[in-house]
Amino acid sequence: MLYFNSKDRATNKQDSVRIFKNKAFTRFAKKSGIDDASLCKAIRDAERGLLDADLGGGVIKQRVARIGGGKSGGFRTLILFRIGILAFFVHGFAKNEQANIDDDELVALRKLAAVMLDYDDAALCRALENKTLIEVICDEKTIP
Repeated sequence: MLYFNSKDRATNKQDSVRIFKNKAFTRFAKKSGIDDASLCKAIRDAERGLLDADLGGGVIKQRVARIGGGKSGGFRTLILFRIGILAFFVHGFAKNEQANIDDDELVALRKLAAVMLDYDDAALCRALENKTLIEVICDEKTIP
């Protein structure tokens, strides 16, 4: 298993960023044809400071390209993110379906980030066991 550290190097160390997706995002990604390699690339870019938007409170927005298309016509993903440590894909949408999130949704996402970005290994294990979260495995050979 490979993780990406903040210097964009693949490593086997578990002290690098761990990437997860929740059930709702997993359904969205499957329906939209977004693979884990695209999610890994989005986090790798974020780790390098290439953010589409920093929404504050540990919430970022990253664009993910459609299959056979570019990022501008692709999907928007909302990620709970702490550089070098954790990333949780929690919401995704196509730009033509939703312009953006409203203020109430952003407040809720920031509260969720405050909780989830403090998860320790035991909390992550519980979430994985009960399938609330799915870990995204990054393989440097498959990341575009």
